[in-house]
Amino acid sequence: MSFENEKTDAEQIERTVSAESNAAHIAEFTPAEQRKIIHRIDRRLVTTLGFLYMCSLMDRTNLGAANIAGMAKGLHLVGDRYSLIVLIFFIPYVLFQPPATVVLRKVGPRIFLSAITILWGACMICFGFVKKWDQMLGLRVILGVLEAGFFPGCAYLLSCWYTRYELQKRNAVFYLIGSMASACAGILAYGIMQMDGVANLSGWRWIFIIEGLITCVFGIAGYFLIVDFPELAAKSWAFLTPQESAFIVARIEIDRHDAIPEPFNLKNYLKNCLDSKVWAFACLFGLTTTNTYAIAYFLPVILRSGMGFSIAKAQCLVAPPYVAAAIVMYGMAVLGDKYHIRGPIVIFNAILGLIGLPLLGYHHNNAVRYFGVFLATISCNANIPAVLTYQANNIRGQWKRALCSATLVGFGGIGGIIGSTVFRDQDAPKYGPGIMTTMISSGLVIIITCLLTLKFHLANKRVERGGKAIEGQPGFKYTL
Repeated sequence: MSFENEKTDAEQIERTVSAESNAAHIAEFTPAEQRKIIHRIDRRLVTTLGFLYMCSLMDRTNLGAANIAGMAKGLHLVGDRYSLIVLIFFIPYVLFQPPATVVLRKVGPRIFLSAITILWGACMICFGFVKKWDQMLGLRVILGVLEAGFFPGCAYLLSCWYTRYELQKRNAVFYLIGSMASACAGILAYGIMQMDGVANLSGWRWIFIIEGLITCVFGIAGYFLIVDFPELAAKSWAFLTPQESAFIVARIEIDRHDAIPEPFNLKNYLKNCLDSKVWAFACLFGLTTTNTYAIAYFLPVILRSGMGFSIAKAQCLVAPPYVAAAIVMYGMAVLGDKYHIRGPIVIFNAILGLIGLPLLGYHHNNAVRYFGVFLATISCNANIPAVLTYQANNIRGQWKRALCSATLVGFGGIGGIIGSTVFRDQDAPKYGPGIMTTMISSGLVIIITCLLTLKFHLANKRVERGGKAIEGQPGFKYTL
């Protein structure tokens, strides 16, 4: 009993010393100086990762634009060949994510993220020179391996830099920049298509070649601009001083006491898999990405085959719903960070999907169906940063954060597998099975979020009564 008391006293003293040290690091800067440091991090970290994610999303989803630009005819994509090409990407994408976040932590984000970006850009260029559809299949597998570590790596890196109630705005801007690629990709693809015949290459081939070159350029820039983890940030090129880096670490320590990673232990790393909320968050993300990928891959096809628009109109009409989604996404992020709420935002966005998807699938008027496209696109895209932040706010520990980022985005890949197969050519023009699948996904998001909210509410009440600490940290409470 005496030993336990001594241990408790030692831990209390250590927390007190640590708290005093953190307060001293923060007190070195005035509030105005602190805001300038945070804004500098925003400009460098969020913007750089956002533009690289734009390349990732553009390269991952440009198949839809290439398909209606002539790829289907050029590679003889009959039957389920197109869906198979879309789907095969996600198998390595899911499998390689858990080890990828560990590698990122060990190697460092600057080298890891920039290297895989350059490599998948080169892979994308190769897409423009395939002769057979099965060659495209093999390149999609390679692309899945290379992109596996990118999104979870970015989500993990962002969560390491910001306090819990600053994070959703940053996640939203990161994803907003990327989603702008989805908005502009159709227009860009239509412009690149006009190169049809240049160097005796078809227009759809130039889509892959030009976009692959763009990715390589951004990857090279990323090598110089991506920053390291906060405790190592002073080593990043032209970024923070050691004092500013210590200030950032102190803020994270005060917020959730996990700024510095403990030594890696495989057993402890995998032990986090026993936490049910890890899988609940993963399911939320997987259900959300089922809808985002379905819309990203098949919206040009739905507009062309389902609503009868020309190729040019179908490519260009992809953009407005994504612009609307970006506006709503950021607005929700501001509200979430200001009022410290996460679950209600996820539920509201999912409800928008349950309204928009039936309009898209079952109404006879094209204008109403296109309005349904707006609501469905807003719903799933606004929920990506919302779910990312919901998860990041309610876990502690660097390695648990790394695992959660991997499982979350890994399930997102499973959602991609589902989303890439549900809209079939034979179901045009209404696409009933695809609409029903995406509606079920939205409904399950609401149910799981309600269950998590109840679980978190009861746990917070337990802490208020002096019961068991949440995530092993006294005073830590879940964000509802």
